[in-house]
Amino acid sequence: MSSELWGPRELSRLRVIEALVRLPGSNRTQVGQEAGLSRPTVVGVLDELERAGMIEQWSEPETEDRPRPTGRPPIQIRLAPRAAFAVGLDFGHRHIRAAVCDLSGQPVADDWSEAAVDSEPDASLDLALALVRGVLERAAADPADVIGVGMGLAAPVDAATGEAYVEGILPGWGGLRPAAEMEARLGMPVRLDNDANVGALGEHTLGAARGARDIAYVRLSAGIGLGLILGGEPYRGRLGIAGELGHVRTVASGGALCRCGNRGCLETVASAAAVADSLGVQVPRVVELVSAGDPEALAAVAAAGEAVGDAVAALVNVLNPELVVIGGELAGAGEVLLEPVRRAIAAGAIRPSSGAVETRVGALGERAEVLGAASMVLAGAPRLLAQRLGGA
Repeated sequence: MSSELWGPRELSRLRVIEALVRLPGSNRTQVGQEAGLSRPTVVGVLDELERAGMIEQWSEPETEDRPRPTGRPPIQIRLAPRAAFAVGLDFGHRHIRAAVCDLSGQPVADDWSEAAVDSEPDASLDLALALVRGVLERAAADPADVIGVGMGLAAPVDAATGEAYVEGILPGWGGLRPAAEMEARLGMPVRLDNDANVGALGEHTLGAARGARDIAYVRLSAGIGLGLILGGEPYRGRLGIAGELGHVRTVASGGALCRCGNRGCLETVASAAAVADSLGVQVPRVVELVSAGDPEALAAVAAAGEAVGDAVAALVNVLNPELVVIGGELAGAGEVLLEPVRRAIAAGAIRPSSGAVETRVGALGERAEVLGAASMVLAGAPRLLAQRLGGA
């Protein structure tokens, strides 16, 4: 049902559910104030939600510090976490990860597998289907209660059309519509976005950037991606492909050939893959070598951090964010990576912007993207639940 066709009853349901999302564990009076609705309207909607199994209610217990007031104790209300679920999918270049989150946003089950994503799209999509079925089974989640699937892909994605720009990035995916292919396999609605964008959303919702309004999430993996949250909302640009930090040219002339066709792009010198290649090892081995104090690995990661910091300094000058979060596989190097990033920002960004920004490692690690993909779906949960309630 389009929101333009909703009547007063449907809109009241939506406003009550939105209030419960913003104020979990509130009472009826607080829900009414937050929703801007009369008490009879709120009570009626809450009764509907209770009959549909969408809310949990309880009386606040009496404690020594807070004795129970006289009269009837206020009833606390929240959306039942298992009333609905969202699925997240993260398609990296070399892996696929799936997770299921409950309505509160907490992960209930997740799993991953290595995969030749770049060159084997059909096999990768089939593997994603198997992973989703597995995590739903382990979570004891009924597929009918899944409100949608968020899918992060290591390629620019047009937010309006859902088209992925895969040329030079995912060579085997030309001509495919990833979201439609995944929908056909799952029988569930799928929303597609770039992996760095969903990583930013994951850290903003559940991780290191909670409460921040202006953040830049830099993903250092096989490539280098940038996800932006500005004014508390995701920023994707006109076509949905803002944030291609990895293709900022850092070498004035020449440099290694990048998959985008240019030379000297940042990701040719500072991505996890570039650092691993310079050391003659696989990407997971880089962090192991750093942890062991290997001099060559320490120097290579520090040089990558400096290059990333130079690029981020320009970003700080342009956007003046409060927080830079470093994620992706190379983030496991910790302070060996972060200190050069911070120094380069301090040297290259103007004051007071350089002093106002904080740089830290993401809190969600390898799960940032998959949890962010699920969070992308949960952001639309109030409307979807209101629609479900209206159709009950």
